[in-house]
Amino acid sequence: MTKRLLIVDDSSIMRRTIEKNLETYDLEIIGQAANGMEALELVEKEKPDVVTLDITMPEMDGIECLEGIMKIHPTAKVMIITALSDKLTGLQALDKGARGFMYKPVSAEDLARSFDKLLKRNGE
Repeated sequence: MTKRLLIVDDSSIMRRTIEKNLETYDLEIIGQAANGMEALELVEKEKPDVVTLDITMPEMDGIECLEGIMKIHPTAKVMIITALSDKLTGLQALDKGARGFMYKPVSAEDLARSFDKLLKRNGE
């Protein structure tokens, strides 16, 4: 079954990179957002199965956005993809409902490994 994906990052280059590297997955990209406010509107409207979420964004950061996503759509699988290398932020995100955490820059292999685990591919 095709999963519905929302990509949230204030960098258009990063959004395109994520989209390009996930082409081989059975994912329908239902939208992209450049900040947490846009993301919450799209989550409310589209109810994506999977969300990639940056932490450092204008208007609303990723942690606050994650809290909002979990209130609106608690079954969404959220993968944090951030340049912050702060371990505490990663733990905080996982504590608030994120299913995974990756540091930028991300390689195609890192994304594949993380998404295989997130989506339970390869028999895991």
